[in-house]
Amino acid sequence: MGKKIQYAVVARGAVVLAEHGAGGTTTNAGAVARQILERLHAAGGGAAADCRVSYTQGLYVFHVMRADGLTALCMTDDDATAASGRRIPFAFLEDIHGKFVKTYGRAALTALAYAMNDEFSRVLSKQMDYYSNDPNADCITRMKGEMDQVRSIMIDNIDKVLERGDRLEMLVDKTTTMQGNTMRFKRQARRFRNTVWWRNVKLTAAVILILLAIIYIVLAYMCHGFTLPSCVR
Repeated sequence: MGKKIQYAVVARGAVVLAEHGAGGTTTNAGAVARQILERLHAAGGGAAADCRVSYTQGLYVFHVMRADGLTALCMTDDDATAASGRRIPFAFLEDIHGKFVKTYGRAALTALAYAMNDEFSRVLSKQMDYYSNDPNADCITRMKGEMDQVRSIMIDNIDKVLERGDRLEMLVDKTTTMQGNTMRFKRQARRFRNTVWWRNVKLTAAVILILLAIIYIVLAYMCHGFTLPSCVR
């Protein structure tokens, strides 16, 4: 299998910090890469906005990933890009970007041109060979993409479950509130019925007493005395 990734560079803006080219491609590829870096730097007004982009130059494609103030760029042949899409080149760029940041940290933000080239060009060469010739590179990249997709789906599902849980909790709260209101209404209705019943009992008793009093007064008048002497013998 021929080389897929033939050139790679890590830069801060338009300042090249490390680069490596396979098979003597550094000069020509480097010239195009610097034009791309300068164009991106000028388009961003010097600001390091994160981006991922690819440029076609003849039979080659330049892939660029910019993040955390650093730009990782690689050149692949067009056939390799057609065979694997942008999957392998950008997996390579993510890999070397992560290794560069882990190795140099904030020192890369103030380093001079080619300050890391002696050491990191060997890392670039090793990773270029791996991503160009090892079949596992594409398998791992594809599996990583599938895992990221599964993780994204799981996160969406968890969010939906949590949202549904919140809704269920709201329904439970509303049901509990309705049950509490129902119990209070029943207690109030029971007290009201008892109050009305006792009022009716008292009213009935009062009416009966009044009627008995009226009857007694009438009898006392007709029987010439309260002891009813004319009626009781």
